[in-house]
Amino acid sequence: MTDGDVTVVRWSPSSMRARLDDVIAVYKAAFLDHHEADPIRAARDRALHARRHFDRRDLLAAAAVTPDDSLVGITYALPGQPGQWWHDVVVDAVAAASAATAAHWLDDCLEIVELHVLPAYQGRTIGRQLLRELLRDVPQRTAALSALEPAGSRARRLYTSEGFVPLLSDFQFPGTLTPYAVLGKELRGPSTISPAGELAGDAGQPEPVR
Repeated sequence: MTDGDVTVVRWSPSSMRARLDDVIAVYKAAFLDHHEADPIRAARDRALHARRHFDRRDLLAAAAVTPDDSLVGITYALPGQPGQWWHDVVVDAVAAASAATAAHWLDDCLEIVELHVLPAYQGRTIGRQLLRELLRDVPQRTAALSALEPAGSRARRLYTSEGFVPLLSDFQFPGTLTPYAVLGKELRGPSTISPAGELAGDAGQPEPVR
């Protein structure tokens, strides 16, 4: 998949390990520099966390690269499993309202850990291409991710236009006061349970990003 001078490709766990510094550099420039008081320290901490993820064989990743192989965008995901911090926190929070909803959305779920594009390359649909490539042909029933509030941000508009719906809103993960939304997307088959735990009807198509 190409977008002018940028190509979106699948990366293996070994590719992610080999390009760890580049992955963290994109993450820092696209997110940490704008949302962390000490982005350098946050990047070091995130690198330690990412190394553990990149050692997993079931990791899925897509990268946006230029002709000289410079990394300008990255996304990766892992199958959700009990015992993983994000998975357990989100399952407990959703189940507090409806155990059936938690089971439907999170029992067979691909959890998107990161999706970032360098600021200079944003607004070119690269994020959308990365997301679609990441989710192409995956076996899980659903996908889920957490994104910063507010709902009107560029990232949130992207996720809405790609079929993600809110599972949790203004949610604070343990250890932070930052409000997040947890979003879910059906990957195969029609939804039978809405995020509110009710039978879902025809919700219509999300408004596309212009």
